[in-house]
Amino acid sequence: MTNNDILRRIRYTFDFDDATVINIFKCADYDANHEQISNWLKKDDAEAYASCSDQTFAAFLNGLIIKNRGKQDGIVPVAEKKLTNNIVLRKLKIALDLKNDDILNLMAAVGFTLGKHELSAFFRRIDHKHYRLCKDQVLRNFLQGIQQKNRPSTE
Repeated sequence: MTNNDILRRIRYTFDFDDATVINIFKCADYDANHEQISNWLKKDDAEAYASCSDQTFAAFLNGLIIKNRGKQDGIVPVAEKKLTNNIVLRKLKIALDLKNDDILNLMAAVGFTLGKHELSAFFRRIDHKHYRLCKDQVLRNFLQGIQQKNRPSTE
């Protein structure tokens, strides 16, 4: 999944407008404008499409954490230069104040089964022997579970 895909899904799930997204970026001391956000949210084949860099998307996720959990004493987290699905999953877990059981329940709600040990492997240090790389399928199902919880379909 690209950073743009994840940004689109988060924006839709929580019904954020451009002003809210800008404020989330401001929480992480990142200046974004309406045009940038609009270009990040366009489809991949659109003419004005712009790719959202890892560092920019990390700033958004840090801003989401600060917006939802509050700012720590004078500390603004530094945006990572390289993002992995593991980092995105961890940051969303923190931002949404989810426990491992909550994540497992979200995944189960969309028909994706994952064990407790498999999930905890995603949050380990990269040099740990039981560390496991989070694949796109896991992140996609996690985002789908969040969407189903926060924006259930009206069909």
